Amino acid sequence: MDYKANTPIYLQVIDDIKRRILTGEIKLGDKLPSTRELAVQYTVNPNTAARIYNELEQCGLCYTKRGLGTFVSEDVHLIDTLKAELSSEMIETFVSGMTSLGFSKDEIINLIKNYHE
Repeated sequence: MDYKANTPIYLQVIDDIKRRILTGEIKLGDKLPSTRELAVQYTVNPNTAARIYNELEQCGLCYTKRGLGTFVSEDVHLIDTLKAELSSEMIETFVSGMTSLGFSKDEIINLIKNYHE
């Protein structure tokens, strides 16, 4: 976590958990750490950890079973949708940055094509 960044810590943690789910590091249906464990893991207040889980539940990425804990959603369609949204955001950030450096659309496309060669 970048404690000096303009992005609030709880949003950084949410983004990290989303990334870990989307990359398969955390599997669909996996049990997530308890609120206290999450607070320790990310060095945040337990109230912040509860807020993080609340936000993740609101977007459907996880759900809580009373007395059992919080689990990652098994909704593959939701995960695919989140992947598409995240990829669009990343592409927009990349293209915007490259454009601000003076690269044209064609130059950006050529750089991407040649990236793995």
